[in-house]
Amino acid sequence: MSYYGSIEAGGTKFVCAVADEELLIIERISIPTTLPEETLAQVFDFFDRYELKGLGVGSFGPIDVNEQSETYGYITSTPKNGWRNIDLLGLLKARYALPIAWTTDVNAAAYGEMHLGAGRNTQNCLYLTVGTGVGGGAVVQGSILHGFSHPEMGHISVTRHPEDSFESTCPYHDHCLEGLAAGPAVEKRTGVKGQLVAADHAVWELEAFYLAQALMNYTLILSPEKIILGGGVMKQTHLLEKIRQSLEEQLGDYVSLPDDYIVGCGLGDNSGTIGCLLLAKEGA
Repeated sequence: MSYYGSIEAGGTKFVCAVADEELLIIERISIPTTLPEETLAQVFDFFDRYELKGLGVGSFGPIDVNEQSETYGYITSTPKNGWRNIDLLGLLKARYALPIAWTTDVNAAAYGEMHLGAGRNTQNCLYLTVGTGVGGGAVVQGSILHGFSHPEMGHISVTRHPEDSFESTCPYHDHCLEGLAAGPAVEKRTGVKGQLVAADHAVWELEAFYLAQALMNYTLILSPEKIILGGGVMKQTHLLEKIRQSLEEQLGDYVSLPDDYIVGCGLGDNSGTIGCLLLAKEGA
């Protein structure tokens, strides 16, 4: 029997899975992201035990998704030690002679959620993960949004809250969404991990303000049918309603939003894996 394979290539871990024709996951493993040679050796050991007919890869970035580019399939300007300018797709193709779908981890998650998760019954949705960083993927008319590159939604500029003088955690930008609202920013603001911060802490009002501001921009530009929020920070479930309220306030009745417009993940931590498996099946 042949299977579909999935690789969620993250900066912390590679999550590899195989699934059958119905996308029922047969086996899944998590491999620490160390140096490429060491990590990929374990990836190959896992997949070599299966007959694959398609593979879907959702990678941390930045990556090159332009098929006309000489560096298509590369992880490019990442600060991750040892992974800068690594031809990940090329290394996988050299090992496996089969169709391999290639996109970002957040695009894969958006695709999985649109088909089988919280975005089901839509053709246009946006997925935003808020965790160690902030990343976003969009599906437009059923297709993953790419241009000369992929979206970098975590690095859009946001207007600072009038009472916020926090020093951004982003080394590139003083007032981008990631630098002011990702997990490291929450921890630096409070002195504790985000999951341990009390629900009534003032930091969540700031968090909602920045995330809602970003969602307003995405809404006005892309007008998705649904926005899906995931990642470690969003495990603070009370935050979802704060974001909804702040978005309504910031939109100022200019746009009437659909019901259940901002929601949590329908697939939990499986969004990216399911998205990669769907892309693998489509490309096989």
